[in-house]
Amino acid sequence: MLRLSKLADYAAAILVRLGRHGELVAAGVLAAETGMPEPTVAKLLKILAGAGLVVSLRGARGGYRIARPLEDISVAALIEAIDGPIAVVACCDGALCARGLTCGMYGRWDVVNNTIRQSLSRITLADMATGEPANPPQLATPPTPGESLS
Repeated sequence: MLRLSKLADYAAAILVRLGRHGELVAAGVLAAETGMPEPTVAKLLKILAGAGLVVSLRGARGGYRIARPLEDISVAALIEAIDGPIAVVACCDGALCARGLTCGMYGRWDVVNNTIRQSLSRITLADMATGEPANPPQLATPPTPGESLS
């Protein structure tokens, strides 16, 4: 199963909160609002600042603010900031692994990785904040009882 890290999930919540504030916010305030431990919030804010997603200002009137609007931050950018490159298997970063020449799968996962990355790039944190998916999936109508599946 593909699963995001808890830190990526927490970072999304922090960025959405910062986007709603629109002004400087202390790490302690964000921790209280999200119910996350303050050390975790501080750690994530430092990582997000390093990735250019938040701006930090020191001092008595310091705090954190979002670097750009939620509409301009993709889920892919968030995940890459927290978890690193988006890839379903380790050998997809262009480097050969120990079995790269013999397993027969080298390069085959690229289409999967690219599709996932492109999909996540189209969803913004603004989409996540409103609860409306950027591209809602089209669900097939389930068959009625007794209906043939063929």
